[in-house]
Amino acid sequence: MPYGDAMAARTRSEERRAEIVRAALDVIAERGYRGASLAAVAERVGLTQQGLLHHFPTKEALLVAVLKERDQWDAVPDSRWRADLLASLVEYNAMRPGIIQTFSALLGESVTEGHPAREFFTERYGTVRASMAAVLRAEYGERLPGGLTPERAAPLLVAVMDGLQYQWLLDPESVDMPAAFRDFLALLGEDPGPGGA
Repeated sequence: MPYGDAMAARTRSEERRAEIVRAALDVIAERGYRGASLAAVAERVGLTQQGLLHHFPTKEALLVAVLKERDQWDAVPDSRWRADLLASLVEYNAMRPGIIQTFSALLGESVTEGHPAREFFTERYGTVRASMAAVLRAEYGERLPGGLTPERAAPLLVAVMDGLQYQWLLDPESVDMPAAFRDFLALLGEDPGPGGA
């Protein structure tokens, strides 16, 4: 195959993959993680299920691609993240429960050995912890008011963000995710007084 034809075929394949990921995002937003079938996604893009499997061999592989796309939406250069932007991100997440449910379901499943999303989440959490440490350092310097270093506080910040998502998904009427996250940010900025950290 001539070089130009190969490049055109690759471009068409990449465009088709992007179209499939967008369709999967739509199906997941409408039906949730469990209700999102490969057949429904294939139908959205005018493919057979077998045709979709040519681009994404498993539902998990497609969902990992969806998660990577989701992360692109949230992407802000590390140097531009600030605590107030994190609060805005939590508010934004509260407006897209289907995507958050997908993220949370895959995260829970990914802790098992051999799960296709395990590597994605392991790498993602390393990157996110480093980014959160940079946010905290920019906000507070080398020590937070409570005495923790940004590196020690970063996993706590990530745990609160993800833990609030789970609680909110289970009981959205009782858990105001954005307000609870703002409360946590306020706690980070408090000095515990004598005997604290």
